[in-house]
Parts: sequence; C-alpha cells; structure tokens
Amino acid sequence: MTDRDTRKFSRLVVDGAERSPNRAMLRAVGFTDEDFRRPQVGIASTWSRVTPCNLHIDGLAEAACWGVREAGGRDVLFNTITVSDGISMGSPGMRYSLVSREVIADSIETVAGAQGFDGLVAIGGCDKNMPGCVMALARLDRPAVFVYGGTIRPGAGRRDIVSVFEAVGRHAKGDLDDAGLAEIERTAIPGAGSCGGMYTANTMASAIEALGMSLPNSSAQEAVSDAKREDCRQAGAAVVRLLERGITPARILTREAFENAITAVIALGGSTNAVLHLLAIAHAARVPLELDDFTRIGRRVPVLADLKPSGKYLMSELVAIGGITPLMRMLLERGLLHGDCLTVTGRTLAENLAETGRYPAGQDIVRGFDDPIKPESHLVVLYGNLAPTGAVAKISGKEGLAFTGRACVFESEESCLQAILDGGIAPGSVIVIRYEGPKGGPGMREMLSPTAAIMGRGLGDSVALITDGRFSGGSHGFVVGHVTPEAAVGGPLALVEDGDTITIDAGKRELRLQLDEAVIEARRRAWKPPPLEVPPGVLAKYRRLVGSASEGAVTDG
Repeated sequence: MTDRDTRKFSRLVVDGAERSPNRAMLRAVGFTDEDFRRPQVGIASTWSRVTPCNLHIDGLAEAACWGVREAGGRDVLFNTITVSDGISMGSPGMRYSLVSREVIADSIETVAGAQGFDGLVAIGGCDKNMPGCVMALARLDRPAVFVYGGTIRPGAGRRDIVSVFEAVGRHAKGDLDDAGLAEIERTAIPGAGSCGGMYTANTMASAIEALGMSLPNSSAQEAVSDAKREDCRQAGAAVVRLLERGITPARILTREAFENAITAVIALGGSTNAVLHLLAIAHAARVPLELDDFTRIGRRVPVLADLKPSGKYLMSELVAIGGITPLMRMLLERGLLHGDCLTVTGRTLAENLAETGRYPAGQDIVRGFDDPIKPESHLVVLYGNLAPTGAVAKISGKEGLAFTGRACVFESEESCLQAILDGGIAPGSVIVIRYEGPKGGPGMREMLSPTAAIMGRGLGDSVALITDGRFSGGSHGFVVGHVTPEAAVGGPLALVEDGDTITIDAGKRELRLQLDEAVIEARRRAWKPPPLEVPPGVLAKYRRLVGSASEGAVTDG
C-alpha cells in the first residue's frame, strides 16, 4: 500500500503548494515536516468532569495518541460532549440523554470530515457516547477502533449507583433512615468509571467488542488500571495497521457482526437500550436490522451471566475471572457466533478467540449451557393492540412470564415517581407512563427512578410498568419500554384509562389492552394530542427529526 493510500483524506488537506496555508495552521498546533507525510489519526475523546464515567478519559486519550505515534501515524486529539444519565435521571435534564447520542455522532463526523483524518480512535465511557461514537465511525467508514473507558470499581459493600436509587425507595417506605441513606450516597461511587453492573455502559461496550470494533477484552477492564491504558495505546497502533491494510468499518460491521453483538448482549443479560442502540448503529452502517432479529436470535441464545441488576455480580468481578472473551469462546464453540467476522485486529473473531483461555473452575458468575440463568433471551419483543409496531420487555424470569393488572396511568415520569414514593401504587397495578417517547418527551427518558423506587418500596414482584420511554440498564422487575407507536403520535398507549385491564405475556410475546376494539376506536376518535410544549433549540429540533424507537430513534432518516 502506498503512502497516498494511507493518507487518502489528509493528503487533500496538506499536500501541494496550494495547501501551504493549511500546513501553516497545523504547524501552530505542533506539526513538523515529517508529520505531513504521516497518516493523520483523529483521537475522539469524551473526557469531561461532568460524570465519573468520563473523568479519566483525558489520560486514556493521551495513551491512544502515543500508540498512533509509535506506529508511525500522526495523532490529532479532539473532544466531543457527554452528559450523565445518572446525574440527570428523574429530572427534565434526562430529556437530553438520547439527544446527546446524535450530537456526539454528528460532532465526530463533522470534525473528522472537516479535518481530513485518515483514521480514528474514539473513546467512550458512558451510555450514549459509546453508540454515538460507533455511529460516527460507521458513517465515516475510515479505519477506526473504539475504546471503552472501563468499568468503575465497587463501592463499599459492593454498592453501585443502583444501590443509591433503590435506597431512595427504602427511605420512602421507612426501612432506611436519613443517616443510612446518606451513608449509601457517600460510599457507592468510589471514583472514575462507568456504572458497575451489566447496565447500558457495560452492555454497549460488550456489544461493540462483539461487533468487532474494539480490541479483545476492551469491554472488560477497570477504568483506572494499567490494562485500560495499554488497551488505548494498542488501539492507536491498531488504527495505523488498519490503514496499511485498508480495513474500514464497512468490512467489519456486517449483518453477521450485528448478530454476534445481539448474541453477546443476551448471554450477558444486558440492557434493553442495546436494542435501541444496535438498531441505530446498523442504520448508520447501512445494515438491515429490525426488532424481530432480536426475537429470532433470542430463541436460541440463553442468558448465562449472573450480573446485576437482576443478578448478583458486578462487572469488576467478571473482569477478575477473565472478562467476556471466555464467554464469547463458549458461544463460538456452541455455534452461536459467526467466527469468520473480521475485527479491528485485522483477524477474524475466531482467530482472536483461539488465544482466549477459559473461566476458572468453581466460578459461578458465568454459567454453563446446561444450567443457564434463562434458557432463552431476557429481551422480549412484544406486539399487540398496545404495541402494533413493537415494544421491548426485560424479563429475567424471576418476575414470572406473564402479568395482568389494572392500569394506573401517568402523563409523566415525575408524577409517577411521586405516587410510588407516597405509597399510592397498589399491588396488582400496571403502571403506565406515557408521553415520554422520542417525540413526546422529547428525548425518551429512562425510568430508573420509578423502577428503583418500586424495588425499594418492596413492590417489585407485585406491579408492572409499561412506557413509551425507555429504561436504564439498572432497571429490573416486570418492565416494558419502547412501546410504539408512542403516545405523542397517537399510539394506543395514549388511549389507556385508569382501571383498564392490561396483560403482558412474554410467552405469547404480547402486550394487550383488554378492551373491545369498538371501545378502543371510540377513544381514538375522541383523542386529541396534548400540548407538548418545548422551547426552541436542540429539543425542538430533535422532536422534528427523530424517528420511532422501533427503528432506533435516529434523526438522519
């Protein structure tokens, strides 16, 4: 491969006498004569002090820069935004969470496109900046590696952020006093890194590795560790090798790669957000993927990892026994992964996993196929007269497979949360939170505060919750989100009234309002869209552009 091949984009910016002004600008940021002859690799950092998930990423980005230089490339470091789901959770600010995924993807695409980077390393540490990064890499289709910022270490008593949310419910019930709540608050989050269970961050990191876009075990390292810094250095070098071989995301992000990602998410018991984000990444990669693919794959893939929120263990404990690569080897040997998929190592998935060891004897974090947590997927796509175009349930099996109850309807997350904390939810209720979808919110907020309060209140086995919003990876219980069409566009969820009977049946994969169609049709004719006011700006733009959650809630058509 020639020098001009590895500098496919940067040469258009820096080569020739007419580009002297361009080079002058780059000299001011540290370029030398030799640098202009090297391929340029953009390092997209999501560092900020907004959240512990991204607090350390400045150091990781510098390690990636060193890796690029050592391999003969020229690094160019730049930043994009992040917002914190955990900090904005339960507040109006959470409306910006899913919006940030689009802003991140757009911003990385914009910088790389404008600057003429030949390749990219993108480093994400929190829920939305990971899919946002990979969406941008897919759109740009230049040699690239994604790096996960890493998981947080456990807090005192193996606590994490969900421990704090659930403590709020216990406090409201009277089972925890002010001092106890304050002690949990002060000790649950010990430092930098992403939330510690198989919540959305660790789920998406694992999915991206299974897609082939991260180096092996990048998804299973602690944030503050020598292993994570070395992962970043190797990622920088890997992009230069990808440039030399002409390997771009289009060769990696195939239909089979997405099937591998879905398989890994199911085996790990991952977040419902993976459905939304994998659909969006596939859209960016121009790969056909739909809700029913999760059902098809889910019928043959068991849940094997006993990880929080519904299980016992934290991600750092999985890291300690070898991470996710031994699990992926198990899945490959079982015939559940496509081993011939290309990865960012330049080798196939099977070739990468051939070097992987097995879990130590006696561990019970990851079970064998003869003793799964659940014999098929916990991610259950439901249809029915309440979800004509689909909804996504997270059914671990511990809460049963079916629930029928009386609707208790709320027009917002805040009003629902207050009712739960005040003791206003009776056992046997199906809580309905509507007008929280991509357009209705706008922004499709996560319902971790209500679901955690339900658990803290001791109602986890006696109520269900359905919404056109979505759930944090930390949510558990009998919960159904992503109900489509959403209420704001006249979806059936808008027609539910207090006291209606609703059935959720994971076995039949059905979400049904138990009313005659004539009654539903009469309500539909009488329904008027509520006044969903939003100030001018990014939320208004998002509401105009965003599509259905059943298609990934993307904004680029």
